[in-house]
Amino acid sequence: MFTGLIESTGRTISLESRGEQARLTLEVPFSSETCLGDSVAVNGCCLTVVEQSENTLAFDILTQTLDVTSLGSLKPGALVNLERALRANDRLGGHFVQGHVDATGVIRDLSSKGQDHRYEVQLPPEVYRYCISRGSLAVDGISLTIAELLPDSALFWITPHTFKATNLQSCQNGQKVNLEADLLAKYVEGLVRDKR
Repeated sequence: MFTGLIESTGRTISLESRGEQARLTLEVPFSSETCLGDSVAVNGCCLTVVEQSENTLAFDILTQTLDVTSLGSLKPGALVNLERALRANDRLGGHFVQGHVDATGVIRDLSSKGQDHRYEVQLPPEVYRYCISRGSLAVDGISLTIAELLPDSALFWITPHTFKATNLQSCQNGQKVNLEADLLAKYVEGLVRDKR
């Protein structure tokens, strides 16, 4: 379980194909504080540490994860969002994020507006149906509030702190991003469906 409050960013060292799977190696600021088997959200995708050194962490990525997320398109040097799993005594400042990516979306607009940034992301129908204005959506692992729900996209306003502390500083229009819909919305849909 995560909060969507990005702890730090890291850099992609390599994404090595291993048959239908891959090994992702990242330069991670907190790698020395991490143990084998720990969960780390990488661009919002919960991955397990399988190899560790003083400055790097490595993760095995399954075929299903490569199919559902944008991780398969990471290139050396790419900036990624990182968050370690929530501890029981931590504050919950974002929203409940599982690290289970539902689908990918596409950045339609990332542009500066004064000191802030306008951030519009196209949403596929399987994620859009869980969204409401002023609701939460995890985009590349960042807990964001939907400022406005448009016909097939969500509009967010990004503060200077969030822009500088995340991979948004290196994102481009047209780039794929990982999306995780609000957990509570998915549970409500399940409860309503079961009562029909």
